[in-house]
Amino acid sequence: MDWTHYRFRSLWSLPVPLTVVYDALERVEDYPGWWPQVRSVSRLNDTTGVVTIRSVLPYDMTFTARETRRDPRAGVLEAAMTGDIEGWSRWTVAADGAGSLARYDQVVDVNKALLRRLAVPGRPFFRANHRWMMRAGRRGLLRHLQAV
Repeated sequence: MDWTHYRFRSLWSLPVPLTVVYDALERVEDYPGWWPQVRSVSRLNDTTGVVTIRSVLPYDMTFTARETRRDPRAGVLEAAMTGDIEGWSRWTVAADGAGSLARYDQVVDVNKALLRRLAVPGRPFFRANHRWMMRAGRRGLLRHLQAV
């Protein structure tokens, strides 16, 4: 097993129409305003930016995210990531009754030296850290959408 390889999936049920959720998720530069663990997003151009995240554990992760797919009809936003993490992430937003379901999939390898050194003993903590970050993101997005 490669202890530095991760697959994540999070499902966010939101009582908001899918177009509203999709519109918010495609504005990555706004994430720091509603998602506390997304510390900064610096756009390099229309499809690429540098993102810094930090959750409960005391380490930052910085990576370049490059849009690889933006399909509003399918509700898909996909990005390739390089830097402290390498891989891809995808939002898929679909109707769910009167609201929507936002599914986040991510497959990455960790490149950050400290996290590689702590890969075996730290893995359960790193996975819990990611779950906490995603829960906080859902709460932040919901508050943001209700305020708009």
